[in-house]
Amino acid sequence: MPHDHSHGHCQGHSHEHGHAHGHGHSHGHGHSHGLGGHHHAPAHYDRAFAIGTALNLGFVAVEAVYGVLANSVALLADAGHNLSDVLGLLLAWGAAWMTRRRPTTRHTYGFGSSSILASLLNAVVLLIAVGAIAWEAFGRLIHPQPVEGGTVMWVAAVGIAINAGTAWLFMGGKDTDLNIRGAYLHMAADAAVSLGVVIAALLIGWTGWLWLDPLVSLGIVVVIVIGTWGLLRESANLAMNAVPEGIDRAAVEGYLAALPGVTAVHDLHIWGLSTTDTALTAHIVRPGCGTDDDLLKRVAQELKDRFGIGHATIQVEHDGQDCGLAPADVV
Repeated sequence: MPHDHSHGHCQGHSHEHGHAHGHGHSHGHGHSHGLGGHHHAPAHYDRAFAIGTALNLGFVAVEAVYGVLANSVALLADAGHNLSDVLGLLLAWGAAWMTRRRPTTRHTYGFGSSSILASLLNAVVLLIAVGAIAWEAFGRLIHPQPVEGGTVMWVAAVGIAINAGTAWLFMGGKDTDLNIRGAYLHMAADAAVSLGVVIAALLIGWTGWLWLDPLVSLGIVVVIVIGTWGLLRESANLAMNAVPEGIDRAAVEGYLAALPGVTAVHDLHIWGLSTTDTALTAHIVRPGCGTDDDLLKRVAQELKDRFGIGHATIQVEHDGQDCGLAPADVV
């Protein structure tokens, strides 16, 4: 019996209750748009995480030793900050691994939301770390301390190379995965701190102004806070099930409302399953229409291709009046 493929218009027959669930699960293809798309942090980032963690742990040890020898708060603060970076990398790495685990009967959506928690924690850890740097820097502004400029400069120069190199490893994923962006921001912020240390050491050697060391530290703190604020806000929004940035809710609703035979759309929810996957549930009212599997299949695919929503569940109703979830103020 041939199906009618004419753009999913209402067909004569009508199924009993028309509750249809269209799942857009076609794994394997469909590119990621914004923070949507049904893909996880690729396994090749495991190598980036391993390299970044090893390099940074080694560098923390070097910085701590030379920070004590050179009596530089800038180096010791940088060592502490780098240690928070190692924690940040391990957090992001663990979340990327968790996201690839299969769903269980208890965790039916899988473990993707661990990447949201990791990016949120990453932002918080980064802000606490720069708070500690700022506190120490204020102390040094009031009581300037002599600094061994040469040692500081060389150690920090190594830091620029290590941190910028690690940040570069995560550059490819920073715009599509908030968790990877957290790791990237951590490393880029560290490269900036190290660069500031080099500049401060050069200027102190030239002018003898000891207050330049803490002043440059404070300047870098401001830059990092500005960069981290977006990560914190976006992670917190995802944790609160907000519509992911880069997805236009009104456009999605408009698309669903314009489907053949649809007279109303209600109970529309769009939220992040992880830092890369987005889910949608909606009720569409199609009076006198049956359950059109071809239409639902097409809708699921178009939601994925156009909006980056990889997990769509659509419920079809004949008469939206009876639905208790129809009012806009009902969750």
